[in-house]
Amino acid sequence: MPTLVLASASPRRRELLERLGLTFEIDPADADEHTGLGAKEAVALLSRRKAEVCAGRHPGQVVLAADTLVAIDNRPLGKPGTPEEACAMLRALSGREHHVYTGVTVISAQGDVFTGVDASAVRFGTMTEEEISAYVATGEPMDKAGAYALQGMAALYIEEVQGSPSGIIGLPLYLTRQLLGKAGVRCLPQKQHRQPERLNTAR
Repeated sequence: MPTLVLASASPRRRELLERLGLTFEIDPADADEHTGLGAKEAVALLSRRKAEVCAGRHPGQVVLAADTLVAIDNRPLGKPGTPEEACAMLRALSGREHHVYTGVTVISAQGDVFTGVDASAVRFGTMTEEEISAYVATGEPMDKAGAYALQGMAALYIEEVQGSPSGIIGLPLYLTRQLLGKAGVRCLPQKQHRQPERLNTAR
């Protein structure tokens, strides 16, 4: 069986993929993130770019890549670069519904490419300035698209979720299982499996 390689350094994606009972390695891949596209189209393209970069380093293996964007009023929100940017993003999300798009691409051992996009809606309750400042001060928002983590302290302010919780976190498991199946990888729950090995740690 070919090795499965996750082209992401995200601990959330690693933990989600582990739920599928798969043995895999980790080799993060960077790609040009400029697309000029809307969020839904952008995540599909970006996940494919990352998968193709990683597949070039691992011929004959199965590669999985993903990309997540938060969008409000059709405006994509990536990861905040500063605490001030994180605060501004949270102000924009406060008291409103927004969408989260996660693109997933799987490249089979034979080089076939399978891409899909998961879309979910999230409604935030109203956050006060004190709550926004306190949340940003925890550091949790700083490496998250849209400046929040559904699985973390932001759950205090999330009123409603429509769609895939795992997709909002960064790897929609249902879609991922479907795409891996097309690449010949079966996902069956297991009691135990070894921890994934991270490759190219200097990257």
